[in-house]
Amino acid sequence: NKQSFRFYSSTALEQIKVLDLTRLVAGPLCTMILSDLGAKIIKVEVPGTGDESRNWPPYLNSDNKEMTCYFASLNRNKKSICINFKSDDGIKVMCDLVEKCDVLVENFVPGKLDKLRLGYDQLKAKVPRLIYCSLTGFGNQGPYKFKPGLDVIAASVGGLWQITGPYGGEPCKPGVAMTDIATGLYAHGAILAALYERNKTGKGQKIDCNLLSTQVAGLINIGSNYLNLNIEGKRYGTAHESIVPMQAFQTSDGYITIAAASNAQYTSLCKQLNVEELAVDERFKTNELRVKNRDILIELLKPYFRKRTTAELMKILDGGSCPFGPVNTIEQVFNDKHIKEIDLVHETKTSKGTRVRMVGPPVVYSVSQNAVRSPPPYLGQHTREILTQELKYPEPLIQKLYEEKEVRTVRLTLRKTKPAKQVKWSTETVDNEHLNRKKSKCCCIYEKPKNFGESSSESDDECENCFGHVELRKKNKRPPDDSTSTSDDDDEDGEGNS
Repeated sequence: NKQSFRFYSSTALEQIKVLDLTRLVAGPLCTMILSDLGAKIIKVEVPGTGDESRNWPPYLNSDNKEMTCYFASLNRNKKSICINFKSDDGIKVMCDLVEKCDVLVENFVPGKLDKLRLGYDQLKAKVPRLIYCSLTGFGNQGPYKFKPGLDVIAASVGGLWQITGPYGGEPCKPGVAMTDIATGLYAHGAILAALYERNKTGKGQKIDCNLLSTQVAGLINIGSNYLNLNIEGKRYGTAHESIVPMQAFQTSDGYITIAAASNAQYTSLCKQLNVEELAVDERFKTNELRVKNRDILIELLKPYFRKRTTAELMKILDGGSCPFGPVNTIEQVFNDKHIKEIDLVHETKTSKGTRVRMVGPPVVYSVSQNAVRSPPPYLGQHTREILTQELKYPEPLIQKLYEEKEVRTVRLTLRKTKPAKQVKWSTETVDNEHLNRKKSKCCCIYEKPKNFGESSSESDDECENCFGHVELRKKNKRPPDDSTSTSDDDDEDGEGNS
């Protein structure tokens, strides 16, 4: 079948190793695309917490909450290792990994990795062939460069929200993180270009991608209208600013989208709807006139759509040259006969047997493999494998790293802890339990941390890492000691960053 054909063909990037320090959306999407093409992805995550999208519900399995659908959608074909790279030993592990890799992708606030001795200039001296791709919110220069930036912020600052939403209504967020997605696509293309350049020169380089620049570049015609004619962008709902009719029309049971991008397509639409008088009407003979008389034409067309079902209109319009399509629900999307025929949905299982269904690579190569080969990893699932197989560390060194919590492998079988002695809670006790995690008999030993107040552990002696005993902690809360926290800068890490 089609999938087996793609599976047994070669992979374009099979010799490429990528060190992935990204989280959330843009970076993981970039590295997942590279992984689909055969690149080996080593995903480095913070011990205990990992990629934040691991905690964005819903979960694949609501009973054990081991993995979210969000994380699974962006992290197939990767191996996860947990490293505390804010310590000297952790940095040493990171540097050893860098020497084994062709590409490093990160989404920290500018300057953050330099402080950790993992900046481009520092690593370039050791590994001149390294391609170092930074994904940030606002880039590595300019007054906003140190600001954390997520998709929604870049989409707002970059104008996308201003032009998205109902005509005359409030700004709206697109249904998915389009700015993140576009940035991930830009970054993946830039990395491929840098790899091609390295084949010629033998040298790597630094790549800067950021959400805001991507979003502003994505304004295309709207940006051009303003730059050349000072025309401000507006919200048009589903309609197009420069082409009419190109929008969704309400039917008797849903919506259908029409896209008459040329005069010939508009004429065909009128013929199929049996309203040929609108095709010869002087007010609508050209697209320029249709844009000028938009409101009149749309009101004339609406009744012809409202009195028919979507299915009836699909049959009526079929055979004409005007593009059309139903506004599908997500259920209808995945039950569409075309989506099923092209085998776009793939199924795999995690190492514990949990079924994962996902949308596979949308691009098909005639020779190169572009496929789902392995499920998304559990947090730290491949830590020992990477230390032994990639870095060839001896067992005593690996054991030392585990004991000192420089690396970590999360247990795949979760266990409840035994209730410990009752603790008289005070500010001092709260901080001591936070600082001395080894002594704390709590669920954080077996589970990844939850959001504040969400701990379901039965233990009476929890540490701050688990956010248990909510009322007592709110009452006694004070900032943790920076020198001991393994994730004290999480608000700064990342594009802030998506």
